[in-house]
Amino acid sequence: MTETPYKITRRRLLASAGAFVAAAAIGDLYPDQAMAQATNIAASLATDGPFTRSTVAEIARRLSRVPFAAPASRLPDVLQNLTYDQYRDIRFKSAASVWANDGLPFKLQLFHPGFYFKEPIEVAIVKDGQAKHLPYSTNLFDFGPLVPKGIPDEDMGFAGIRVHGPINKPDYFDEVLVFQGASYFRSLGKGQVYGISARGLALKTAEPEGEEFPIFRAFWVETPVQQGDTIVLHALLDSPSAAGAYRFTVRPGYPTTMDVEATLFPRTELTKVGLAPGTSMFFFGANDRLGVDDFRPEVHDSDGLLMVNGRGERLWRPVSNPTTLQISAFVDAGPRGFGLMQRDRVFETYQDLEAVYERRPSLWVEPVGDWGQGAVTLVEIPTNSEIHDNIVAYWQPKDPIPAGSEYSFAYRLSWGGDPNFVPGGMVVAGTRVGRSTLDGDSPARRFVIDFFPPVPLEGKPAPEPKATVTTSKGKISNVVLIPNPKLGEGWRVNFELDPEDATLVELRTVLQFPDERPAETWVYRWTA
Repeated sequence: MTETPYKITRRRLLASAGAFVAAAAIGDLYPDQAMAQATNIAASLATDGPFTRSTVAEIARRLSRVPFAAPASRLPDVLQNLTYDQYRDIRFKSAASVWANDGLPFKLQLFHPGFYFKEPIEVAIVKDGQAKHLPYSTNLFDFGPLVPKGIPDEDMGFAGIRVHGPINKPDYFDEVLVFQGASYFRSLGKGQVYGISARGLALKTAEPEGEEFPIFRAFWVETPVQQGDTIVLHALLDSPSAAGAYRFTVRPGYPTTMDVEATLFPRTELTKVGLAPGTSMFFFGANDRLGVDDFRPEVHDSDGLLMVNGRGERLWRPVSNPTTLQISAFVDAGPRGFGLMQRDRVFETYQDLEAVYERRPSLWVEPVGDWGQGAVTLVEIPTNSEIHDNIVAYWQPKDPIPAGSEYSFAYRLSWGGDPNFVPGGMVVAGTRVGRSTLDGDSPARRFVIDFFPPVPLEGKPAPEPKATVTTSKGKISNVVLIPNPKLGEGWRVNFELDPEDATLVELRTVLQFPDERPAETWVYRWTA
């Protein structure tokens, strides 16, 4: 089988690198003795020896009992100041892939340290209950003409890992998974390209004192089974506030699924913690094009946050690129699922032949077990460029996680399209916002929302619903509901909002059908 070469893009590299730099800098807050205490434990990471499901949790538990110390860089002087282009010119040799000649369904490759990724990540391969450390060697990499000469062949660790598998064709190994930078990782479904990222943990997101970025400092990768369709990876998470053990069971396809099992060991009380965080980009779209001068109609990796709450209500919240930081919390108990979606899959929506935004994955989170009370939290950060990730969504538990405790949780990630639709159920197809046509000097805004059934009920067309629009502030007028035959059995809701003196307005639109078929509830935050 052949495999696709890895393509590093500036946005992908800089986004993960920025978080990694922040994570490394946090280690400087601790005195030298903290590093000395942690060194004895860190020295045992990903080494040769017995390995069980509890191995990483035991390491994380011991690590949490001493202050955090960032991994000490082992990067030689010749690689200390690589530029973006120089770093891109270092490529892993395909022939050196782990399991390259073993006839297994996956191959593992490594990222070279350098650029912003200077702290080492340890890697071990697990087979038959034994872990074997994977050492660095210059023989694993091709160094292009831009890379400085004289790189010593000494173990400087790695900067991350990536997995290849036959996701698109049975005889071709495409990249299906990447871990690089802090606790960031990416995957995708069959036929897709990279877009949204996930993280192991979010801490202090959008807090005034700055966000804390935990790191995955070691990986143990299980040797896949012959003719199998899954690969299992274990990761050790570490940060000033917590250590953690993660287990990922990955099954590529459409969607690609990851079963995630995690246990956190807090060093300090975790009051601002985000579980199962997703990080994405929204630059502009049909609902938010103010000040845009671009040939492309829309530019985003995700266009909305989908939630199914503990009561079974399905909510759709279009995301925006606000002028000021916006944080929205959707209080819930026992959430059934949430995630940032790329719902519009038509090329004409984006008109970008290179970025192919219509092929970016959605990321759906399904909690396993009862996650209790808390809130799905959405963070929208202003951005002036598509190279910056500015949308974050995660679950925040209601109660803080105490220091010294052990907090276990599990969930499934699905990288692909929307989760399964209820037959006959109505979902939001699009949101458009523009100036009201009533008065050119009026601050009023016009909203146009399209609903349609992705899976129509055969022989049972949707009866005319009732549309109810509510607002937290200002006035709603001219609510009009009309059929939208362009979407089959679709319906379009038009209304106008006069915000009056408000600078932030929460909007809600509900369709109620006589036959009680389900429909997504549209929720939106308008800001001046």
